[in-house]
Amino acid sequence: MSVAGKRTRVLAIASGGGHWVQLLRMRPAFDGVDVHYVTVRPGYEADLDRSPGGIDEGRRLFVIKDATRWDKLGLIQMALQLVWILLRVRPDVVVSTGAAPGYFAIRLGRMLGARTLWLDSIANVEEISMTGRLAGRHADRWLTQWPHLAASDGPDYRGAVL
Repeated sequence: MSVAGKRTRVLAIASGGGHWVQLLRMRPAFDGVDVHYVTVRPGYEADLDRSPGGIDEGRRLFVIKDATRWDKLGLIQMALQLVWILLRVRPDVVVSTGAAPGYFAIRLGRMLGARTLWLDSIANVEEISMTGRLAGRHADRWLTQWPHLAASDGPDYRGAVL
């Protein structure tokens, strides 16, 4: 995918655990674009296939601070790290599967003119996640992986990552 000969730049961001796993399951959708990953654990580098011809060859991984709503100072540090990454990468699109890092990336990315996509966690089968409710309102596209959670004023259902 490109615009006027320039490859589309995607910032793909997720916190740890299932959020990261789901983001990696989206990799086939990133074929042909310039992807920069952001997550909270340096060990996730091992999940990327950077071998010659591998799906993640040439893709960059940024690691930021992990923080929750109970760690206000940590959230500020995380947000500042994301500002630096967003200004450096200048993504055309920001994609997140959650949680707090994705919320900040969606909000900040939008301010910088990026298109944004929030994909709520597959684990949230009963209701949309708290972060999803916050971020979804600010994303250009807000998706759920459960058809019964789709709503006219909430997320759309277009299938599941699994």
